[in-house]
Amino acid sequence: MSIDPNLLIKFSPMHRLQWEEAQQKYVILYPEGLVELNESSAEILQLCDGSRNLNQIVAELEEIFSASDLKDDINNFLEVALKNGWIEQL
Repeated sequence: MSIDPNLLIKFSPMHRLQWEEAQQKYVILYPEGLVELNESSAEILQLCDGSRNLNQIVAELEEIFSASDLKDDINNFLEVALKNGWIEQL
C-alpha cells in the first residue's frame, strides 16, 4: 500500500489516538492493544483528520517545525500507518 498524495487522510475510527499521562506520550488504542508513539509520529497523526492530503500535512509540519525536506519521512511513516490500519484515505 502506498499513500496517494491527492487523497485526504483520516485517522481510523477503529483506533483512538490519546495522550497517556502515566507514560507521558501519545498512544494508539485499539481492541487488540496499544502502540506507543514518539513525538513526531503523534504530530503527524494529529493532522490526519480527513481535511488534509499528504502535501498539506507536509506543508503544515514544515511550517510548525521550521524545517524542510520532511516529505519522504512523513510519507514513509504514513505508509506504515496505512498498512497497520491506523489511517485511511478518502
